[in-house]
Amino acid sequence: MSETINQYINLTWVYWALWIVYGVTIISVVLVVLSENRNPVKSLAWITVLLLLPAVGLILYFLFGRSIKNKRFISRRNRRRLKKHEQAKAFNAAASGLSVENSQQVKLGQSLMGAPYYECNKARIFDNGKEKFDILIQDLRRARRFIYLQYYIFEDDRIGNTIADILISKAKSGVKVKVIYDHLGNFKVKRKFYRRMREAGVEVYPFFKISLLHLGARINWRNHRKLCLIDGRVGYIGGMNVADRYIDGGKFGVWRDIHLRVTGPILRSFNHSFCYDWNFMGRPIPDDFTPVDAKTSDGEIGMQLITSGPTGQWGNISLMFLKAIGNAKKSIYLQTPYFLPTEGLLRALQAAALSKIDVRVMIPRKSDSAMLRHASFSYIKDCLRAGIKVYLYEPGMLHGKVIIVDDDFVTVGSTNFDFRSFEHNFEANIFVYSKDFNARMTDIFMRDLEESTRVLPYDWEHRPRIDKMKQSVMRLFSPIL
Repeated sequence: MSETINQYINLTWVYWALWIVYGVTIISVVLVVLSENRNPVKSLAWITVLLLLPAVGLILYFLFGRSIKNKRFISRRNRRRLKKHEQAKAFNAAASGLSVENSQQVKLGQSLMGAPYYECNKARIFDNGKEKFDILIQDLRRARRFIYLQYYIFEDDRIGNTIADILISKAKSGVKVKVIYDHLGNFKVKRKFYRRMREAGVEVYPFFKISLLHLGARINWRNHRKLCLIDGRVGYIGGMNVADRYIDGGKFGVWRDIHLRVTGPILRSFNHSFCYDWNFMGRPIPDDFTPVDAKTSDGEIGMQLITSGPTGQWGNISLMFLKAIGNAKKSIYLQTPYFLPTEGLLRALQAAALSKIDVRVMIPRKSDSAMLRHASFSYIKDCLRAGIKVYLYEPGMLHGKVIIVDDDFVTVGSTNFDFRSFEHNFEANIFVYSKDFNARMTDIFMRDLEESTRVLPYDWEHRPRIDKMKQSVMRLFSPIL
């Protein structure tokens, strides 16, 4: 009898000890959330989940709620070394010929991350994958010194293997080939695809490789950049990954995107960005790291490369977007596959529209993510109420990420207009200050507009109730989608 009582006491003690440890853990996590001084709405949401669903909330926070803001993953010495090789001249607003608004935009980029402004660049615009990959393949085959390739997705499909074969051939011929791909973005790709390149001499590595040991520290942060640099003479940047669907449209039939082929001194910033990420992964800065050819090209386009990520203090690209929208005097044309704006960016668009600025937002009717589609659609009513014109792209998947402001500003890159791109992903956008480039991009936007349907307030208000319910529910998850 006494032995049974002792066993009961021991079990009771263990039971209460576990509950105490569990309770202390939950309270500690809540205190961590409070100490991070995030957006109050976001902090309150996490605290509510932790208190109401402690077990589930703890797992979700461990995977998706932690912050790595202001954490250093590259030494100050290497930062200085990389910055030194950009060799940028001081920005002279008066001599640049830029408007006051664009000069302020350039200065903001410099304040946020020291991003240099380069004149005399050229840019070729691709609005379809076939043309882009045809030209990229030609440039890769002409490489003589080095190839730096960075894509969120690098598929083991027809175009992926075509490019992989070229990289292997170039590596065997003595060209230094370095490739960064996102580990989670390519989780379904068989390892032998990358191993084949590695065994042939291509230095190919995953960004933030996920393992059980590093699961909570890496799974929520993705390198979404799409950037290529060849011999320091030509670069590529935009929204296209390496996958067949960017050429044949996949299940959508049409996969619309925007990518740029760039030449000129801005490629120094491409060099800096790639080498920064290479060192971020723990790889040494390349021994062959040299400044891109400093000869001035005969281009006429002013450019600035802005990168951002979860380790930064300010959310560089979201602030640059906010400034660009606030600078608008006549028009704002926005094209994005996912429209999940932060409160500040939504208010900026609404304020512009209410000021009688022509604000147009284009998103796809059909999306590669049902959740993101419903979440994006939940913001349409907020737009229509302020007079923002919303268009649904009809032919297929719209994957372009473009903002066109007035007659002389455009930004193109990897950044979606959503929380994940602004807060959790490593992104790269080119900011272009040019009337000619603006006109070319506006023509493309207007062509897409002809294949889109404008959303009318009455029709939207009378959409099926089940759709309204799905959209409202998915909006709750917007910050982590």
